[in-house]
Amino acid sequence: MGECVIGADTRSAASGSDPTVGRVLLWAFRGRSDEVGVVGEPKFSRSRTQTPTHPWKQARIDEEHALKEKYGLKKIGGMREIWREKSALRRHRNQAMKLIGRVDASEGHYAKEKSQLLESLFSKGLLVSGADIGDVLEINVEHMLSRRLQSVVYYRGLAPSMRASRNLIVHGHICIGNQRMTVPGYHIPKAEEEHLQYTLGSPFANPDHPFRMDLDERRLSVSEEEGGHVREDGASEEFVEKIKKDAEDAPTVDDTIPKEVE
Repeated sequence: MGECVIGADTRSAASGSDPTVGRVLLWAFRGRSDEVGVVGEPKFSRSRTQTPTHPWKQARIDEEHALKEKYGLKKIGGMREIWREKSALRRHRNQAMKLIGRVDASEGHYAKEKSQLLESLFSKGLLVSGADIGDVLEINVEHMLSRRLQSVVYYRGLAPSMRASRNLIVHGHICIGNQRMTVPGYHIPKAEEEHLQYTLGSPFANPDHPFRMDLDERRLSVSEEEGGHVREDGASEEFVEKIKKDAEDAPTVDDTIPKEVE
């Protein structure tokens, strides 16, 4: 631990009477330096989510309520999930507008920055291949919400509705490769979509499970015009409630691991 040496009163130093008296608080580090916090060391990062500038704009509130229901966000706190996506979208747009305003963005550092931005957004599934920097301004908050793990699980037909998709993720029934995912708001890259599946320890991994059989029947009934996605309004209330109950009653992956005998 560091040794604290306290000098004389700093008010004497301020008066300029004796420079030797004006010693301030001095920390002599002995031993491990990380045992004493360094001045200015950031222990916690600031939140990057920007809240609305006005709390009671009816048009914005109605829009956010519609998005919360459409994408199955949290009943309490779902607005903050929307604000988080809007803040990330605002950062992408600001970077794109900065590059668009540069006349020399076609060479040097700015050309590299533009290329990296387009490649990053393409890997996140927000842009198509060959998109231009101006296409970044066409991205909206629904594009951001559709890249969340909860949305992709529903779009790929692993859940009958957005709410059921969130339920499956939170209870540990969805994984990417061998990595179990429990965060519905995770932005899944395009390269990881093909590895999206049910967790091996989940009962829903069995193709003969009633949940999977009912889901396969609904998937086959979807027309080609709908892109092979399961319609949310196609699932009955009884079926959705049954899925929620099965997800809650089903053992998690941790329950399937044998416990050590003491």
